[in-house]
Amino acid sequence: MLELHDAPLAPLTTFRLGGPATRLVTATTDAEVIAAVRAADADGTPLLVIGGGSNLVIGDKGFDGTALRIATRGVELTGTRLELAAGEVWTDAVARTVEAGLAGVECLAGIPGSAGATPIQNVGAYGQEVSSTITEVIAYDRRAGETVTLSNAECAFSYRHSRFKGDPERYVVLRVRFELEDAGGLSAPLKYAETARALGVEAGDRVPLAAARETVLKLRAGKGMVLDAEDHDTWSAGSFFTNPILTAADFAAFHARVRERLGEGVEPPSYPAGDGHTKTSAAWLIDKAGFTKGYGSGPARISTKHTLALTNRGEATTEDLLALAREVVAGVRDAFGITLVNEPVMVGAGL
Repeated sequence: MLELHDAPLAPLTTFRLGGPATRLVTATTDAEVIAAVRAADADGTPLLVIGGGSNLVIGDKGFDGTALRIATRGVELTGTRLELAAGEVWTDAVARTVEAGLAGVECLAGIPGSAGATPIQNVGAYGQEVSSTITEVIAYDRRAGETVTLSNAECAFSYRHSRFKGDPERYVVLRVRFELEDAGGLSAPLKYAETARALGVEAGDRVPLAAARETVLKLRAGKGMVLDAEDHDTWSAGSFFTNPILTAADFAAFHARVRERLGEGVEPPSYPAGDGHTKTSAAWLIDKAGFTKGYGSGPARISTKHTLALTNRGEATTEDLLALAREVVAGVRDAFGITLVNEPVMVGAGL
């Protein structure tokens, strides 16, 4: 187990932002992960678990405690069953499933980060979410002091949320198990209209797995959502805000604000979200509130490719980023009466 003191954390995040940790421990086995967690808990030391750092905003002052970088490796593929160690690179794992001819996560290609983070956020994109294929999550339960196996139902998945995100101090994910589909080399039925259009098929159709993955990668790259060290549009956490889910009353009030601001003929994006709720688009809200692609004049700006991504242009601080995020939140609230919620985890920072 590698241990460093006063260790920079910015290089461990896709934003490349944040101050140092008092102590940084890199664990390469489940046993090392558990040992590091137990040691921190026994000492009462604050603990920050870091995977791929793609959904993390660290304050400029850093983290006064132990940062635990999970660098475990392990892929087991048996038939349609897949088990990944938490430290496995997610986009590489997706590529392996496609090569194996298995469907279920092919539209999650190109998402940066580690496998262990996927159930925490219930990672989703282009019509797929990991909750539809995860069968079990093996985690260390800090409260019970033991390793536990949680079923899909026990993970309490919902939109960009889970039991792990709801109780962030309790569990450290060690391994994730998936049940994929052998559809004869074809993808799962395409649910996302943009993907289907790009492939020249109808929603609900299946296409060759490799074609689905390659198309998603192209779509993501066009939005600056595939990591590229030379492209500052990818120095981000991807989508910085979640898509708002509104009650019927809230959506009606929002709709009225849209008509008042943009005209009678303008219809905001709306998607059924269950139980009488409606989901709308955070990217649309941001754009229509006046924060267009490339907005900003400082070192933190909205991506030139996608309004939902806030980016570090190379010399930003975390406070620069937060100032921009607060400006966007205030502008959308003033324009449409909706308060956007950040998607990345904030450590020593907040809106």
